[in-house]
Amino acid sequence: MAMSMAMSKAFTARYATTHLQHHLVASSFQAAPRLPLLPRRPSLAVTVASPSPRRLLPASPRSSSSESDLSPTPQSERTMTAWDLASLWVGLVVGVPSYYLAGSLVDLGMSAIQGVATVTFANLIVLITLVLTAAPAVTHGLPFPVLARAAFGIRGAHVPAVIRALVGCGWFGIESWIGGRAIFLLLPSRLKSYQPLLAPVPGLGAAPLEFACFLAFWAAQLGVIMHGMEGIRKLEKFSAPVLIVLTSALLAWAYTSAGGFGRILSLPPRLTGAEFWKVFFPSLTANISFWATVAINIPDFARYARSQADQVLGQAGLPVFMGMFTFAGLAITSATEAIFGHVISDPIELLGRIGGPATTFLAIFGIGLATITTNIAANVVAPANALVSMSPRRFTFAKGALVTALLGIAFQPWRLLSSSESFVYTWLVGYSALMGPIGGVILADHYIVRRTALDVDALYSEDSGGPYYFQSGFNVAAMAAMAAGVAPIVPGFLQMVGVLPSVSKAFVIAYNNAWFVSFFIAGAVYCLLCGRRGVQAKEHCN
Repeated sequence: MAMSMAMSKAFTARYATTHLQHHLVASSFQAAPRLPLLPRRPSLAVTVASPSPRRLLPASPRSSSSESDLSPTPQSERTMTAWDLASLWVGLVVGVPSYYLAGSLVDLGMSAIQGVATVTFANLIVLITLVLTAAPAVTHGLPFPVLARAAFGIRGAHVPAVIRALVGCGWFGIESWIGGRAIFLLLPSRLKSYQPLLAPVPGLGAAPLEFACFLAFWAAQLGVIMHGMEGIRKLEKFSAPVLIVLTSALLAWAYTSAGGFGRILSLPPRLTGAEFWKVFFPSLTANISFWATVAINIPDFARYARSQADQVLGQAGLPVFMGMFTFAGLAITSATEAIFGHVISDPIELLGRIGGPATTFLAIFGIGLATITTNIAANVVAPANALVSMSPRRFTFAKGALVTALLGIAFQPWRLLSSSESFVYTWLVGYSALMGPIGGVILADHYIVRRTALDVDALYSEDSGGPYYFQSGFNVAAMAAMAAGVAPIVPGFLQMVGVLPSVSKAFVIAYNNAWFVSFFIAGAVYCLLCGRRGVQAKEHCN
């Protein structure tokens, strides 16, 4: 998704923007010392030695155009405690997409217990990648765009940044469609019952009235972005509490209307035996994919942590919070089957069927506010910044945000949310094939090939003789490993979207486990291609 509204909180936690000059301790060149896998205390591999700071490469990805935004975070700004990180995860977890994901599992046939178990297991796996990816960020204070240079090259790091940005554009479209549906429910009943406006337009796949509401919500967000981010950052702190209150109210309604949770939890699962496992593995992959972008991008948060202990303990809240919120979503969705006779996995649709006009208005207003604040921070900033960092002469933050919003429309989110199958099997499982190889390459490079050694100064240098320049700034091994990880998933994806009528069972299994397959294949191929370089890296560091 997502990343989340918590991204801007992490950035605003920086009390002042400073420029650091990093160079080697000794007069002759020495590389950074070899570091343990999870250092107990953060430490910079270089020291500040010059009274006049120099400008570090590249230009800032933030709208402020300050070049220090990608500089190593100084110790004075590493103030995030375990509680702070846990609070960020509350903001990440509590949202309409998370609820929709939980409801989709019930819609696909899982019971509440099966759904909670699937989500918890998936998030425990995500937690491992989160901790491992965040560790070097805590040690050196480096953000994701800089850490990615070690594996992909000074210029090649733009490739994973752009891929992550495209997924962010897709999530921007999805969140905007959710907000548009909230506007739709507030329209007069006479307008919502006018059939010519409710019939899907051929080729578009969306009804004119729904599409108009989507564009209205889309334009409202763009207007906020163009007028500055400070106001939206102040509103963000209210979005998660609003959704927590709303979810609690829905949970209380489900408990009362369904006669307690006993009936909900005792509902027999519709999936048993082979049918369950057929749904379990793609659902597991989808839940991992749900946080796959954040698992890659977690250095942007963790660079502000006080210590490794803080980042590990803070992020351990993910499976706990996600499990709790999933239980709420699954319980409410399961209750709709007991109350209405069929599953309603969409919270917007559910709110339109319960309560009076005033209750519906307040609930929809709360969802709209929370969606705007979360969507802008989570799914606009990263893609826009990626465009600015790639071409600062052509793109400003405003132009990057406009391109992001336009691409959000191009993703046609109404099709992605048309059913639980399209949301889980097409969107979440599909893009996990892109997130998996990026994570596999980065972790393999840092822990296996380089054995956690990083030359921080070289990460900011365009010197063609630098250790991260590779071939014209691109690490061909990383690109090849990514391609190898994605390749086995392509046939299954083409079948899922209807391009291929059928593929072999092996490709279907690979697609259903896209994140696992692409992650491990890309990591293994990268290690094979970089075996000799790993030996050289160890010698260089020793």
